[in-house]
Amino acid sequence: MVITGASSGIGEALALELARRGWERIALLSRRADALEPVAREVRERGSKAMAIACDVRDARAVRDAVARAEAEWGTIDLAIANAGIGYPTPAHRFSLDDATAMMRTNFDGMLHLWAAVSTGMLARGDGQFVAIASLAGLRGLPGSSIYSASKAAMQAWMEASRVELTGKGIAMTIVNPGFVATPLVEKNRFRMPFLMQPRDVARRIADGIESRSRVIEFPLPMSLLMRTLRLLPAFVFDRLVRPWSRRKIDADRARK
Repeated sequence: MVITGASSGIGEALALELARRGWERIALLSRRADALEPVAREVRERGSKAMAIACDVRDARAVRDAVARAEAEWGTIDLAIANAGIGYPTPAHRFSLDDATAMMRTNFDGMLHLWAAVSTGMLARGDGQFVAIASLAGLRGLPGSSIYSASKAAMQAWMEASRVELTGKGIAMTIVNPGFVATPLVEKNRFRMPFLMQPRDVARRIADGIESRSRVIEFPLPMSLLMRTLRLLPAFVFDRLVRPWSRRKIDADRARK
C-alpha cells in the first residue's frame, strides 16, 4: 500500500494502525524524508516493511516515480490513500491567490496525481482500493475556509463520480470525511472545535472502513449530522446561521508552519 502525507497527523496514525493490523508493506510519502523516518521505524517495529519516500504530491512526476519505486521493490499497489492536505484561512476580503493555489494543488491535484500513478495497474488487474481523505468541511462552504472547503468538495465530487464509473471493475473508491482531528493542521485554530478527535481513534475508524471497503467513512456522527443538515438549508438561513463562524480566531502565522 501507499499513503501520502504520512509524516504526521492522520497519515502517520493510519500507517501505524494498518501496520498493527498486519498490512505487510507500507510506502510512506511526504515532502520531507527526515520526518518520515520515525514513522517508518515505528511501522517496522509493528512487523511491517516500510519505505520512506520524499515526494511532493503537487508534482505528478514525483508521485508517479514514488509509486514506481514501491512497485519495483514490492510489486503491485493494492491500496492507495490520498491523505496529504493543507489548510489556510482564506477570507475573501484578504484573499491570497498563492494560498488558494497551494491548497487546491495539494489537496485536490495531489489526489489526482496519486490516482494517475496507481490506476493503470489497478484497472489492469481488476482489483484495488483508492481512498481519499476529504473532510466534513467539503459538505458546504465554511466562511474563512472557503478554499479548503472547495478543495474537499472537489475531492468528494470526483470520488463519487469515479466510484460509479468504476462499477464492476473491481476497484473500491472510499471517501473519508472526518470532522476536527487533533493534528498539526488545526493548531492554528483559536476557537473551540466541537467533537475534536484524536488521530489514533480516527485511524481505527478509517481502517475499519478500508477493510470493509466502505463507500463513505464519515465521523463523528453529531458533526456529520450537523453538516448534512446545513447542506439542506436554504441559502438565507444558512448565511444567517454561519455568519458568526466567519469571526472565529485563527493564527494565520501558525497555519503556514
